[in-house]
Amino acid sequence: MLQFFKYVLATIIGLFLFMVLSFFLIIGLGAAFSGGDKATTVKENSVLQIDLNKNITELNQKEDEFSALFNNGVSSIGLGDLKTAIANAKLDPNIKAISLKLEFPMIGFAQIEELRAALIDFKKSGKKIYTYGEIMSEKAIYISALADKSFINPAGGVEFNGLDAEYTFFKGTLDKLGIKPLVFKVGEFKSAVEPYIRTDMSPESEMQTKEYLGGIANYMYDNIAKDRKISRSELEGILNEAKIQEPEDAVKYKLLSHVGYEDQFEAEIKKDLGKKDSEKISYVKLGAYKNAKKYIKESTGTDKIAVIVSEGTIVYGAGQEGVTAEDFIKELKRARNDKKVKAIVLRIDSPGGSALASDLMWREIEITKKIKPVIASMGNVAASGGYYMAMGCDTIVAQPNTITGSIGIFGILFNLKNFMNDKLGLSTDAISTHAYANSPSLTRDMSQAEMNMIQTSVNKGYEKFTSKAAAGRGMSLEQLKSVAGGRVWTGAQAKEKGLVDVLGGLDVAIKIAAQKAKLKEGAYGTKFLPYPKSAIEELTETFTKSKEDAFLKENLGLLAPHSKQVMDLLKQEKLQARMPYLLEIK
Repeated sequence: MLQFFKYVLATIIGLFLFMVLSFFLIIGLGAAFSGGDKATTVKENSVLQIDLNKNITELNQKEDEFSALFNNGVSSIGLGDLKTAIANAKLDPNIKAISLKLEFPMIGFAQIEELRAALIDFKKSGKKIYTYGEIMSEKAIYISALADKSFINPAGGVEFNGLDAEYTFFKGTLDKLGIKPLVFKVGEFKSAVEPYIRTDMSPESEMQTKEYLGGIANYMYDNIAKDRKISRSELEGILNEAKIQEPEDAVKYKLLSHVGYEDQFEAEIKKDLGKKDSEKISYVKLGAYKNAKKYIKESTGTDKIAVIVSEGTIVYGAGQEGVTAEDFIKELKRARNDKKVKAIVLRIDSPGGSALASDLMWREIEITKKIKPVIASMGNVAASGGYYMAMGCDTIVAQPNTITGSIGIFGILFNLKNFMNDKLGLSTDAISTHAYANSPSLTRDMSQAEMNMIQTSVNKGYEKFTSKAAAGRGMSLEQLKSVAGGRVWTGAQAKEKGLVDVLGGLDVAIKIAAQKAKLKEGAYGTKFLPYPKSAIEELTETFTKSKEDAFLKENLGLLAPHSKQVMDLLKQEKLQARMPYLLEIK
């Protein structure tokens, strides 16, 4: 009888929880379908308030009505939405300033340049920019450098000690497990395989990392020195002598303007706005400002430039996370067949991935550019497979600190025989009808002939990559190969080497596309693809991703990102055109 009551009680509790969850889901869905278009009224003397401690994505975002429900902790801001809001605020007579909250902005270095350009343009109106952080990372200081007044909390901290690029190596782990990696590659700089065969960087990888990291750092610190009106030599002294240890040091050495709490930060804004201490600041948040009155001139014409956003690892097959060949080709065909679309811009932020998927997308770009101009706009990273996409375009535009190049192919397989036999007690046996029916194999030692066949395939893939890149860039194969071999470059370095045409952001690429299509300024609009996901798709994705991320974080903690890296590796195809794994610049 006691057991019976246990089951009854469990059933009642289960039904109650189900009803509560359903109630919140219905509320969320109702908000998704009905609450997103409410107009925002901006009061006089208002301040546009933007929290940059969020993930900045290339694709514009719909408001995530489900983020609070699943409590995933991080919401996203579309870079285009951010730039549009800043441009509109410049013209909005009711917006007098922008207030930026930033500690650890999740934004790439090339994206920072897009943001900074928008903020610099905003300042031309005579309006002011304020920044506040309780802790400030290097990126936060870089963004704050152009602010009229920048505050750091006196009890907080400041990171300003130079840039660091860190790789994670798995060789020791594989050795302990008895897993033997089999590597096939072309190019001494193709370092994507090194984490599985080395415990440190090769001399070639170390050299190229120093060069492109130095290029990114020089560009950033030159801008900080210019914005803060200090010499570059003085800034180098601050960095090399680790002079920034406390918030007061950042002000002492002119990196920031004020040390103060948030109430003191707001008091300073009130003073500049001519408000009394007892008055409140009229803030309007970014999400609400998207529905405010538009002051930017919108094209009345029907002509469009399609911007196709490709963000993430390149994978083969639809329905996967990242840039899938099938989905990209679908969007490209949609833009190509749309008579209103006169030119196409490919916004690429990808470290590469599947060589097959990269080639399929390249082919579709080749077909499309015979019909309409196709311009590449490189984001934070457009390397290896990401460069494969760009090389077929009419013009390639990159930021000076974009990471690009890495023209090379590799393949990697794992011999699991010893791991299965010694660690798991598993063994395999097989019968084959022909000599190579069981090739390649992960459960036995492969013959030299089998490995030679894979290396030949990699070599052919490299020849295809470099030949097509040379043709796309109007270079001889010998010239192209001199800057290939898997070598990584910054956008500025790539321009010098002939791999990039123009330095600039997405706006520059759109203007070039308009010129190529012979469209007059102001007579065309932009159309971003793919379209934002539906509320149901967002709900499904949020729920699934939250479960996956929570499981990894709960069970693996700090090892979760590395576990995901290994899991992604197991899904890869034989040939890859990809950047080094988990490259983190901080």
